[in-house]
Amino acid sequence: MIEIILLIAVIVLSVVSLFISISQIVRRHKGAELDGVGLLNAVKQENDKVQTLVRSNNESMMLLIRESNVNMMEYVKQYNDAIVTGLGDTYKVQRQQLKDIEGRINEVIKSNDIRLDKINQTLQNSMEKLQASNEHKLEQMRLTVDEKLQDTLEKRINTSFTQVSERLEQVYKGLGEMKTLAGDVGDLKKVLSNIKTRGTWGEIQLGNLLEQMLSPEQFKAQVMLDENSTERVDFVVVMPGKDEKNVLLPIDAKYPIESYQRLVDATETNDVAGIESNSKELEKEIKKYAKSISTKYIKVPTTTDFGIMYLPIEGLYAEVIRNSTLVQMLQRDYRIMVCGPTTLAALLNSLQMGFRTLAIEKRSSEVWSLLVLFKTEFSKFHDLLMKTQKKLLEASNTIDDATRKTQTIERKLKSVDSLAPEPVKIDSIGLDDDVDS
Repeated sequence: MIEIILLIAVIVLSVVSLFISISQIVRRHKGAELDGVGLLNAVKQENDKVQTLVRSNNESMMLLIRESNVNMMEYVKQYNDAIVTGLGDTYKVQRQQLKDIEGRINEVIKSNDIRLDKINQTLQNSMEKLQASNEHKLEQMRLTVDEKLQDTLEKRINTSFTQVSERLEQVYKGLGEMKTLAGDVGDLKKVLSNIKTRGTWGEIQLGNLLEQMLSPEQFKAQVMLDENSTERVDFVVVMPGKDEKNVLLPIDAKYPIESYQRLVDATETNDVAGIESNSKELEKEIKKYAKSISTKYIKVPTTTDFGIMYLPIEGLYAEVIRNSTLVQMLQRDYRIMVCGPTTLAALLNSLQMGFRTLAIEKRSSEVWSLLVLFKTEFSKFHDLLMKTQKKLLEASNTIDDATRKTQTIERKLKSVDSLAPEPVKIDSIGLDDDVDS
């Protein structure tokens, strides 16, 4: 490579020398009278020299290139041999290192296998111990749970038996009470089967309602309404009438239990024929009672022009009131109003409001008299106020005059103060001596 560079440098120097020779020829023949042919010949001669020199240099260059190639090939061969030798040595070294690494890895694997065996053995021993401990604890827990369950079960069973025993005792007591109640119901049925006793029971219930809703002076019991008759109505409500005379509202309790009970039984068995026949029988009895009340107890003007039939059971009242034709006929023909316990309470409330209204009307005249008296007294009070106002105005005028005079006196006193002499200073010590003397 160096030879080639040197050869190129020689060629360059030859070319440079050629140009220098040409320039010298030109300077040398500058003053001579040469024609162009002579100059061309001189240049040609120099060119031939240069060409000869170049050819010689080319031959030298080729020789140098061949030698350089031979040297290069030898150098490359030596370099390749060195590389191959180095790679072989490196391969041997790496192979040895790989064998060493493989041996170390095998040793590590063996060591890890030994450690894993030890760890597995330790874990197995720990698991066996833990399993044994858990089995022991589970056995203890099972025994404890069994004991607690047994205790709880026994307690609950005992509690359940106790509750069952108490409930049975209550059932026995209830059965005893039911037997007693059945006996009482039987007695009540016997009592209600007696017409007179049944009427007495209705009267007692009616009397309790009246006592709860009205004051004692607003109703009376067992009143004889006709002097020519011995019939007595169960109750009358005292109502205010005209000219401060009281009017009596007759109320009589009726209880057709037989017809109503037969109707209830027929309804429960869905006996259509029985329902129809017993309804007609109940209607007939209600009409009979209404006619009796109307004939015996409605005595105008002692009483009102209508009366009240009291039915002590709501079911009986509902059965009667359901027949609107019967109710209208009772009101139209017999002037009788049918009431049950609830409707009688509402009617009594209405009467109570009426009594309060009448009491207010009675008191209205007294209130009017008081208002007239108050008006007279208020007129007198107004006159007195007018006189008092007049006196107050006179006193106010007098005070105004006194105020003006006071202001005049104060102005005059101020003028007196301006004419007063200067005050004389008195020695306090001499004043004390005079006081002592």
